[in-house]
Amino acid sequence: MAENNSDDAQEKTEEPTQRRIDKAKEDGQILTSKEVFVFANISMGLLVMLLTISYGGVGLSNWSTLFRLDSVDKLDDLIAGKLMDSLWLLFQSSMLVGVPIVIVNLFTQAAVGGLNFAPKAMKFKGNRINPISGLKRMFSMKALVELGKSILKVVLLFGIATAIMFQFMPGVLNFPSLTLPKMLEVMRYVIPLLIGALLVVLAIIAAIDYFWQRHTHIKQLRMSRQDLKDEYKQTEGSPEVKAKIRRMQAETASRGAQQREALDDVANATAVITNPTHFAVALKYEVGDQAAPVILAMGRGIIAQQIIERAETAQVSVFRSPILARALYFTGDIGAEISQSLYNAVAVVLAYLYRLEKGEALQLPDVDVPEDMQFNEFGKLLSEDT
Repeated sequence: MAENNSDDAQEKTEEPTQRRIDKAKEDGQILTSKEVFVFANISMGLLVMLLTISYGGVGLSNWSTLFRLDSVDKLDDLIAGKLMDSLWLLFQSSMLVGVPIVIVNLFTQAAVGGLNFAPKAMKFKGNRINPISGLKRMFSMKALVELGKSILKVVLLFGIATAIMFQFMPGVLNFPSLTLPKMLEVMRYVIPLLIGALLVVLAIIAAIDYFWQRHTHIKQLRMSRQDLKDEYKQTEGSPEVKAKIRRMQAETASRGAQQREALDDVANATAVITNPTHFAVALKYEVGDQAAPVILAMGRGIIAQQIIERAETAQVSVFRSPILARALYFTGDIGAEISQSLYNAVAVVLAYLYRLEKGEALQLPDVDVPEDMQFNEFGKLLSEDT
C-alpha cells in the first residue's frame, strides 16, 4: 500500500511552476513548432518572389549591364570592375531574400515560444552521440508522431494539388491547341488557386502542430508532488530550517530588546569593560553584598557605543580589554553573575580601577583570561582558528 502511494506521488500530474519553466529555458527547452516555421518561411518566400517579379525590372537591367562591354580598351580593368559590380549585386540580392527570412524566423519563434539564448544548451553532451540513445529516439513515440505528421502532410498536399489540377485538367490538356495569351490566362487562375490552397493546408498543419507541441512541451515540464515539495524546500527552505531561523531571529530580537532596556542601568555599574568600541559589558560588584560581579548591561556595535557614552556621562570607570570584554559578552547574560572562570581576571581589573580612583599611579595590569574563554569577535574560540 505504501509502495502504491509512493508511485502515485511520483506521477507527474502537476502543472510546472515558473521556476521549472525558467530552468527549462536555461537548458534550451522551449516551445517551438517546425511546421509553423515551414508555413512562415514559404509564405515569406512567396511574398519575396512576388515583389521580385513586380519590381524585378530594375534588377534585371542592372544585371544586364554586366554583360555589356562598352570598350575593349583596358579590358583587364573593365573585367575587374564588372566583377566587383556583380559581387555587389549578388550581395544585394542575398540581403533582399535573406533579411526578410531571418526577420520572419525571429518573429515566428517570438510568437510561438519566445526568444531564448541558452549557452548551457550548447555544451557538449556525450549522450547526443550515444548510438543506443539515438536508436531510442528513432523509435520513440515522438519519432512516430513526427513520421505520422510527415505522411499526413504529404497526403494532404498531394491530394489538394491533385484535386485542383483535376478540376482544370480539360484546360491544361488543351494547352497544345491554345495560343500563348490563352495559356497564360488559364495559368493565371490555376497557379494562384493552387498556391492559396497549399498555403491553407500548410496553415492548418502548422496550427495542429503548434497545439500538439504545446501539449507535449507542457507534459514534459509537468512535476510530481515530490518535485513540488523539493522545489519548495530549495526556494523557501525546509520547515525545520525555517522554524530554527525564526527561533534564532526571535531570540536575537528578544536579546536586543533586553540590551536596550538595560542601558538605563549603566549609571549604577561599578565598571565597564570594552573592546574598545565593538563590545561593552557593564559590571556591578559590591564587596560583602555580592558573591560575584553581576552583568548590568552589555552589547555590541551601537549598543556598545551607547554603554560607553552613558558610562562616561555617569563617570563610571571604563577599562579596555578586548579579550576580557569578548569573554564576558559571549559567556554571560544580563542580570546574571559572570562565569566563575573569569573571577580572577575581573578581580584584577576591579582592584586596579579601585586603586586608580584612590589616586595611585599604576601600570596597566596583565589580564589573564583562560584559553577556553578567549573568543574572536564572531564568538569562535581563538584556539579553533589556529
